Amino acid sequence: MNSTSNDFLTIFNSIDFAKIKDHPNILIAANFWEEERYHAARFFYKYMRAVDDMVDHHKAKHKRISLDERKQFTENVKEWLTLIHASPTSNPVIRELLDLADIFHVPLAPMEKFAGSMLYDIHHDGFPTMEAFIEYSNGASVVPAFVFVHLNGITKNQMQFEPPKFDAWAAATPCAMFSYLVHIIRDFQKDQLDNLNYFADDILKKYGLTRHHLRQFAEGRPVNENFRMMIGDYYFMADFYRRKTIEIMQQILPLHESRYQLSLQIIFDLYLMVFEKIDLENGKFTTEELTPTPEETRQRVYRKILEFEPLNVPLALF
Repeated sequence: MNSTSNDFLTIFNSIDFAKIKDHPNILIAANFWEEERYHAARFFYKYMRAVDDMVDHHKAKHKRISLDERKQFTENVKEWLTLIHASPTSNPVIRELLDLADIFHVPLAPMEKFAGSMLYDIHHDGFPTMEAFIEYSNGASVVPAFVFVHLNGITKNQMQFEPPKFDAWAAATPCAMFSYLVHIIRDFQKDQLDNLNYFADDILKKYGLTRHHLRQFAEGRPVNENFRMMIGDYYFMADFYRRKTIEIMQQILPLHESRYQLSLQIIFDLYLMVFEKIDLENGKFTTEELTPTPEETRQRVYRKILEFEPLNVPLALF
């Protein structure tokens, strides 16, 4: 085992896999970055999580959002978005966010898309069509993935960071869609019991299903063949994005130093682990069945470190 692998295993042994709850795959992979880059990731995700959880936690507790609550939540999201465009600002959290965005060249324009998806959550109950879901995903899923891919792809020239040498948004999109579709299948039961639904109404109708059926399945009624076929639609769409992700990674991996190559491979492999758990023919699609345990996650990362072989990085890059 070479010294680089030993360094990675030292980092690996420092990770508390049971403790990481929010954005677990992203933060596990980001642990292999240097501290300042990892801090930036945690900060951005904490900032986005604050507005995302505001709506989801309310729906989980109250099922519906009243008209007055919609107005208040809408104002909260708009204020959240306005703050990041406020310069100068006396708000210490926003000031740090803006400083980190400047240091790491993180564009803040995608936050508009993220806020748009949060506003959609406030004013809509689910998705009438798959097209509406995909548009929503561009904010809710692709933006967080973009932040990871961007931070992972920046390079350091002496004491300053430089933007990625590739289109981080284009690179993040297929992996974000792959992971989101996989997690929608994984979290089907949990989401339904929390009054959240990510399955488009037109796809439900295609298979003669209703939201009421989904709730019954989540509560323990055995799933039927129509439900399996609907899940199959999402599974094969996820597989399409899985293959696109592999193509993108083959293109961009050589543009990263070894530790960032490993981070990309780890995060993809952790999503792949969930994908491999989906059993269209015999699965019960419970949260317990489809959610890897901390130990399974730990073993998956360990195996990826042992298998890792860095690709040559173009000398002109650094």
